[in-house]
Amino acid sequence: MGKDTTIVLVHGFWGGAAHWAKVITELSRQGYDRVRAVEVPLTSLADDAERTRKMVRQQEGKVILVGHSYGGAVITEAGDLPNVAGLVYIAAFAPDVGESPGGITQEALPAAAANLAPDSDGYLWISYDKFHESFCQDLSADEAWIMSVTQKAPLATTFGDNVTAPAWKKKPTWYQVSSEDRMIHPDNQKRMATRMDPRKTITLGASHASLASHPAEIANLIREAADSV
Repeated sequence: MGKDTTIVLVHGFWGGAAHWAKVITELSRQGYDRVRAVEVPLTSLADDAERTRKMVRQQEGKVILVGHSYGGAVITEAGDLPNVAGLVYIAAFAPDVGESPGGITQEALPAAAANLAPDSDGYLWISYDKFHESFCQDLSADEAWIMSVTQKAPLATTFGDNVTAPAWKKKPTWYQVSSEDRMIHPDNQKRMATRMDPRKTITLGASHASLASHPAEIANLIREAADSV
């Protein structure tokens, strides 16, 4: 039954849909080919949520929405659609009403907070020479450099956009905590996971880029969610 469900993947800040490459491959190996990865503009939570809703509405049947990092805020805002059967959070923000990723970050600053730098156009970057140690310290130097060079910077104002209608209060959820995360403090992840009372939480000894460093475990969690609906 789960293989008749479409899995829609939503990336976070500083990345694009291609950050899901290894997870997509793992899901395909397990027989899950109904997978789509949204490319959100990272211009505002409203824009990113609307782009995600459009992708979800195009799918036939049930959808499992999966969000990494800031993508968790996106699926939280966009997830209350009739065909969304569940939400999976991968080292992700899961804000409540009136909360923003930026506000949650301030509650427990992550180790790499000082490595973020806005440019003169209002976009927020991870310093190129600090990307490996900040975002993906458990990947190879080559993989990290590619992620650094191809990083997709968000408009800095997006960090302060508040969630208005958290879908996790209505939909079944799953959560993956990265215990070595330097971009979203692990304590914040644990707190957000606990309050949503997910069907399952797993903790990986992973960086923020757990979707790239632990794709098999991430794919297995997504598969469990898809099979359950």
